[in-house]
Formats: sequence, structure tokens, C-alpha cells
Amino acid sequence: MTWLVAAPWALVLLLLSYRFATRRPQLRDYEPLLTGPLVSVIIPARNEARNIERCVRSVIATDYKPIEVIVVDDRSTDGTAELVEPATDARLRLVRGAELPPGGGWFGKQWAIVQGYRVARGEMLLFADADTKHEPALIPRAVRGLQTERVDLFTVLPRQEMKTFWERVIQPHVFLALETGVGDLRLVNRTRTEWRAIANGQFILTTRSAYESVGTHEAVRHSVVDDLLLAQAYVRSGKDIFLVHAQEFMATRMYGSLREILAGWTKNLASGVPLMAPPLRWVRAIVPYLMWIPSLFWLAPPIVWLATGWHVAAIATLISLLTWIAVYASERAPVWYAPLYPLGAAIVAFIMLRSAWRGRRIEWRGRSYSASP
Repeated sequence: MTWLVAAPWALVLLLLSYRFATRRPQLRDYEPLLTGPLVSVIIPARNEARNIERCVRSVIATDYKPIEVIVVDDRSTDGTAELVEPATDARLRLVRGAELPPGGGWFGKQWAIVQGYRVARGEMLLFADADTKHEPALIPRAVRGLQTERVDLFTVLPRQEMKTFWERVIQPHVFLALETGVGDLRLVNRTRTEWRAIANGQFILTTRSAYESVGTHEAVRHSVVDDLLLAQAYVRSGKDIFLVHAQEFMATRMYGSLREILAGWTKNLASGVPLMAPPLRWVRAIVPYLMWIPSLFWLAPPIVWLATGWHVAAIATLISLLTWIAVYASERAPVWYAPLYPLGAAIVAFIMLRSAWRGRRIEWRGRSYSASP
């Protein structure tokens, strides 16, 4: 009877272990294509002095030819542009972004991307975030993947870098929750169900013709979850999207401090998660207020065990710990942080509630927005 009560935690451990061992599709399955049509890599950058040099160097080092790299400085105040401007590589171009168009309605990232697109010459467009690091084989394999699969948008899931205490405590919980919400990538790829479509805005490769036909980033200028809405626009237009795992070929460090983690996920979760639910008004209205509930699955066992000494709760806590050891190992993060999983779960629950309470009021990189979904 004791093991029967603890069975849900054991089942989760088995399912997650199986998923980690069988993640498909993988970018490594595509042979690198070293030459082909011009790829214009567009990197929007606002106050990215910490990241921009690493990102640009890694993109320039690609094995793919030909490319052009367009960095759009989105009115940075930290010297981002000065770190790009001295570069002498002829393939690199700095665009000093204009102020946001008057009247509101634009998020800064989309406005920067559109400015980069307007000067890009490539038949293929790659939108990459400044906090990413690319291996030389990343672009060649992605171009091959897009052509082999005959799709219109090709996007990847990278390895997440976690260097500080708070990153290692919190980030694995968010990534596991998001991956669980996405489910099997084979259900996403070539989907014809709009709300199942997703893309990772850190790396989106598309043909120019497909991008222009859905209205470019101007069509999703009003939302913080532009990558999700862009993928859904592709599906709505009858176009194919494709998502692969690429942990070996790309890394990203999204946030570097507790303050950044709280601000970053607060702005994203309540806007994005409802769009991944069936398009029923009442469902999407309540989803932001329910996002935190799965955290109880991890919090309940240790709390009950400490409060009552109940053996079943102790077994569930042990199984939960083994599960988080597996998660940390999969994410290439130090496994000795796994015992802190209750703290991570509690903070993520707080972030999700905070995101729901904030609603459409979004503050990011010194700007305030009132977003619409």
C-alpha cells in the first residue's frame, strides 16, 4: 500500500528518464551543409555588452558559407554597439536601431529584428539572440535540416548554461515545466494545430519568402512571446515548422542573477502559456492562475514528511530527489544542487503567480509595455 501511494512519483521518474534517453529529433542527425544560399543572421541586441562579443564570434566562426551577420543595436546604454563596431570582418554589419515607432504597439526586439531584415540580403534568414553561443556546425546542420525536411521554419532547443547559485536552483524547474508542456516534438513538427506550434526565438531559421508571406515580425510586434506567435502564424498560413534538440551545438545563458530570472520569467510565462492551451476563452483566462499548481507535486512530499514523519512522504521525497538528480544530469548542471529542488519549486511557483498577477504590464530592459496576447 505504501508503494502504491508513492507510485505517481516513481512513474514520473521513469517517464522523465525515458524521455531524456530518447529525445528526438536531434540536430546531429543532419549532415552539415557547408555551402548554399546566403544566410543573413540577424541579432537584436539591447544592453548585451555581457554577451554580444561571444555571440558574434561564435556565429562568424561557422563552417557555413556564405553568411552575413547583422547586429541591430536597440538603443543600448551599456556600450553594446562599441563592442561590435571595431570588428573588421566584412561579413559583419552594425545597424544602429531607431527609436520605437510612435503610438506604441511595438516591442523592442521585434522592431530591432525588422530593421535588420530590411537591410538583409539573404535568401534565408536566421534570427538569433545575443545570449547564444553557436558551434561551427550549428548553422550548416540547421540549413541541411530545413532543406531535408522541406519545411519553412527550423528552430532548435539549446543547452542552457547555469553558472550562479540561483540559476542552478531555479532554471531547471522552469525548463522542465516548459518541456513537459511542449511534450513530444513529433507532435509539434509539421503540426496543423495552431496552438501546438512553438518556436525558440533564440534560433529561428526560415526562408525569406515564407517569412514575408506571414507578415514578418511586424505581424507579432505587439507581444512578448513573438517566437510562439510567429510559429503559430506559420501554421495558420499552412506552412511547416520543425523543432529539434541541439544541446551539443548551441548554448545560451538567459539570465545571470536572481533579479533577471524573476523579471525575465515574469514577463514571459503568463503571456505564453495560455497560447499553448486549446483556444477556449475560459481555459486561457484561468491557465495563468493555475501554472503554479504542478509545483505542489514536488513540494508536498518533503513538507508532509517533515510535518508528520509519514513513511510514504519520505519515499516520495527520495524518489523526487532521484528524479531531480536525473534532471540536473540531463541539463549538464551540478547534481549536488538537486537536494535543493523544494526551494526551486517554491520560487518557480512564486514566479508563476507573480506573472499572472502582473498580467499585461511588462517591464524589460528599461522599457515598459502593455502587451496584448
